[in-house]
Amino acid sequence: MHLEQKIPLKPFHTFGMNVMARYFVGPTTRDEILALLHYRSMIRMPLLILGGGSNILFTKDFDGLVVRICSTGIEVRDIDREFVEVTAQAGERWDGLVQFCVERGYAGLENLSLIPGTVGAAPIQNIGAYGVEVGERIESVHFVDIATGIQRRFTNAQCDFGYRDTIFKKSLKDGIIILEVTFRLRKTSAFSPSDTSFLKLDYGPIREELKEQGILRPGISDVRDAVCAVRRRKLPDPDSIGNAGSFFKNPILSEEQLSFLLEQFPAMPWHPEHAHKEYPETAIKEKAKVKIPAAWLIEQCGWKGYRNGDAGVYPGQPLVLVNYGTANGLQIIDIMDQIIQSVSSRFGIILEPEVIIL
Repeated sequence: MHLEQKIPLKPFHTFGMNVMARYFVGPTTRDEILALLHYRSMIRMPLLILGGGSNILFTKDFDGLVVRICSTGIEVRDIDREFVEVTAQAGERWDGLVQFCVERGYAGLENLSLIPGTVGAAPIQNIGAYGVEVGERIESVHFVDIATGIQRRFTNAQCDFGYRDTIFKKSLKDGIIILEVTFRLRKTSAFSPSDTSFLKLDYGPIREELKEQGILRPGISDVRDAVCAVRRRKLPDPDSIGNAGSFFKNPILSEEQLSFLLEQFPAMPWHPEHAHKEYPETAIKEKAKVKIPAAWLIEQCGWKGYRNGDAGVYPGQPLVLVNYGTANGLQIIDIMDQIIQSVSSRFGIILEPEVIIL
């Protein structure tokens, strides 16, 4: 490992802000990550663990040590006729892992295709898309405590998965580095070609996309292709337009709150909240029952396509705030605050950002 100083962070996060790190290091193996913890003077300064940088907004330079996790490697272990365990190092590119699994006929992650970022970041945020949350597929998470250097492995239940929430964002926040993640996936070879019961097709436009392609009996590769096609149409490429994907969480409300709002806004879309099927003990613990699309709320308030200088709201998806080139983090925050205020005034719902704001 080589410790660098005064490093521009623009290449290392998808919003593309012109900010600097005081110190920067990029461990490429698990052993290098563990070795880093021996340098106590380094890790006592402000510390930022960075994966793909796809869920972060910098509002200023980072006056500390940025550790960009670059460890790679994927291992597969057969469990039985139906299931397989896939263990990936934290620095593996997330979509690369999804492609790896789909190509080998391991089902479960295909709905999460084309999500930017790394494997190590996935369980922290409990990333989700098109009816699947990664917490439903995780068997265990292996991490190291920064303060003590002690390694631990948490089972699915110990991770306390909820909607865009985990123990890694609560009691363990900023205190650990994830080393590897193990997923429990289904072997498609264990099913007949006509059996698609293990696929998640009913959330979002996946079925419509498959129908347009003339696919009546889809496999996991078809689902991946459909998800990729939909995402490319709706979301900006971070290589062209700086963004961190969905900026806001979809608000979760009680059925009583929903009924009240539907009386005023009968066209308001909503989706029921379901417990995780694979791991029932990790059912979302909020008392709320329904999820409201934040994109619909934002669009109803007139923000879709809004632009002020190089900061704006993406025309194709109002859930995405964008940097068209030279915007800074404070300009994005200003738009965020205005959106939160307008949605609150009209609907009485307080939107929460998904992204980490520094």
